[in-house]
Amino acid sequence: MPRTHRIVPLVILALACALPALARQREPNGAYADRRAKLLAQVDGPVVLFGYTGKENDSPSYVFNQEENFYYLTGHNEAGAALLLIPAAPNGKGSNGPPAGRSARSPERLRRVGDPSAGEGPREILFLPPRDRGRERWDGPRVGPTDADVEERTGFAEVKAFSDLRTELERVGKVFTSVYTLLPRDSDEGYPHARTWQYWLYQILPQTSFRDAAPLVGVMRQIKSPTEMALIERAVELSIDAHLEAMKMMHPGLYEYEVAARMEYIHKRGGCEAEAYAPIVGSGVFSTVLHYNAVDRKIEEGDIVVLDVGGQFSGYAADITRTLPAGGKFTARQREIYEIVLGAQKAALAALKPGMTLGRGGSNSVHKIAYDYINSHGKDKEGKPLGRYFIHGLGHHVGLNVHDAGDANRPLEPGMVVTIEPGVYMPEENLGVRIEDMVLITADGYKLLTARLPRDPDEVEKVMAVGQASKPVR
Repeated sequence: MPRTHRIVPLVILALACALPALARQREPNGAYADRRAKLLAQVDGPVVLFGYTGKENDSPSYVFNQEENFYYLTGHNEAGAALLLIPAAPNGKGSNGPPAGRSARSPERLRRVGDPSAGEGPREILFLPPRDRGRERWDGPRVGPTDADVEERTGFAEVKAFSDLRTELERVGKVFTSVYTLLPRDSDEGYPHARTWQYWLYQILPQTSFRDAAPLVGVMRQIKSPTEMALIERAVELSIDAHLEAMKMMHPGLYEYEVAARMEYIHKRGGCEAEAYAPIVGSGVFSTVLHYNAVDRKIEEGDIVVLDVGGQFSGYAADITRTLPAGGKFTARQREIYEIVLGAQKAALAALKPGMTLGRGGSNSVHKIAYDYINSHGKDKEGKPLGRYFIHGLGHHVGLNVHDAGDANRPLEPGMVVTIEPGVYMPEENLGVRIEDMVLITADGYKLLTARLPRDPDEVEKVMAVGQASKPVR
């Protein structure tokens, strides 16, 4: 989806094999605890994050999906929760040194030291709303702060009622002068989660300096753990299945929404809880509209069709795009442009390794490699180079968000998952082509996560021919 602005342990492989039968999975409690400990080691004040309330969207079709940073640190996917991480007090109180054989940053240490009555740490507390048995008859059972198995289910030794958060904040406010939270951004307009809670915090801690926790968590989110990769790869595999199904069913006379619906069905059948983003199935001139999601046009003979569709599995997104000829065979012009875009992608992939960037400039830019390829191959109807028709970035990070936390100018590192997606969009020719694949950056290069899905035009036509042969004659 265009952005306009390792070796896995056996236990993880076993988890991945078990995933298809389960609708929603989470990583082991220890994975979230390790992240909290890593974050706490980087700050000089408490961290307080709020999960979504469940009231952000009143639509009856709304499916709750947790605030990403909160989920990354807790794995808790129920509404109305909060997280408080408290470091050692600045005067050293409550910090008696790590137990023998244990790191000061370990999750176990966070639960063993500190004086709760004084608001000192290190400590980590999960705050949950109390159980409402009447409400649960409508919405289903939830985890409550007094449940006997709450530690086992959440991974927190200290779980309190949400109503206790204010008291805890008042305590830490007497010890620390700064608090880290998610500060508002322009994108919060109309969805003011961070703005609402920052105002609430200010009423409790008016003398406190608030710092943004998002950049710290964002840097951590860019490097995917093996347990995250198991979930990402499942999202990718289901999305590949959906694209293969679309290749086989594609033919003139279908409506775009029929193709989108079939792909969504494949995702759901495999255990995806949602689409990673609104499906894009753009035919004809709409193949040139980057975020087209009306999907209501009838696909016609001679059309090119851009399918940018990915599922979300257990919170993690896939993002894949293929461009298909509606009738199963590319025209000469369609194939010419397709092969230029594919050549640009191959050139970028050939250079992809740690140290390269997705940014547009600099000697280590894979975007520049792709752009230069497009601009030096082929012409438009006026005989001009095609570079001006490549109008978006080459790729972006993918994870808990389809456009996950990540700076295009940060050099790529092992463990990052990004897309590589060159495109050419020429409305005057009703011709848009985008090819998008997901890759895992490795120590010496990359792993193509979407390798099972054909990109070569001959292979695409071959898969489509199988589907065309099985269709009844009208």
